[in-house]
Amino acid sequence: MSLFPENVNFLSTVRYIKGGRSAGNFVNFNLALHVNDKTDSVLENRSILKDYYELPSEPVWINQTHSSICIDASLTERVMEADASFTLNSGTVCSILTADCLPVFVSKKDGTMVGVAHAGWKGLISGVIENLIEAFGCSGEELVVHLGPAISKNFFEVGVEIKDLYLSKNINFARSFSTYRDKHYLDLYDAAKVILASFNIKFISGG
Repeated sequence: MSLFPENVNFLSTVRYIKGGRSAGNFVNFNLALHVNDKTDSVLENRSILKDYYELPSEPVWINQTHSSICIDASLTERVMEADASFTLNSGTVCSILTADCLPVFVSKKDGTMVGVAHAGWKGLISGVIENLIEAFGCSGEELVVHLGPAISKNFFEVGVEIKDLYLSKNINFARSFSTYRDKHYLDLYDAAKVILASFNIKFISGG
């Protein structure tokens, strides 16, 4: 159940809407231009997405590189390199693409500003969530967050060097890791909650 205000709409899709134009390996309504699908098919799929959900404008797509870069989607006139975006404009649609990574939706409680971050293990450790939250310019108590679908902690195996990297940044990340038969697993949801807790954000749904 979402905690978002009534004047804010957000969604995540598992990439299937009947009538998509992609074929072959991309038949499940591909929205990504970087995976060697036909450009025309992807653009048609994006148009279908806009119409299907009656979006107020074309989503502002970004070139995601697992960075910590956060941009104002309202001021973007071309595809920018970023992994998070925000807007104060009610007609602007922030968007990201994820596979295993975690989509993090953020809104002010009064719905006057929204944003979304693409948070994989690299983005989490590099500060993509922190940069998005800081863009809001308010206390964490004024924000609500929803954590969208991502890879399960039971299947996200990482190397010990990744675990050590997280612990060197914040010892509280220790709770985000589990070990089974000498293999380490990262809970992206919990790692995100560690970061959100540092901003005193308490209203979190999903995950």
